[in-house]
Amino acid sequence: MKGGVEVDQVKIGNFLKKLRKEKGITQEQLAEILNVSGRTVSRWETGVSHS
Repeated sequence: MKGGVEVDQVKIGNFLKKLRKEKGITQEQLAEILNVSGRTVSRWETGVSHS
């Protein structure tokens, strides 16, 4: 736990994936909108840490 806030990466990832699918966009499209790589979006959605 960092700074008193616990982050559940899996829950955040599932929420992000749900919202993306509701909007009918692909990971690549979201990545382009956010100016990040498709791999980054995939990692966010699966809860994989970059560290």
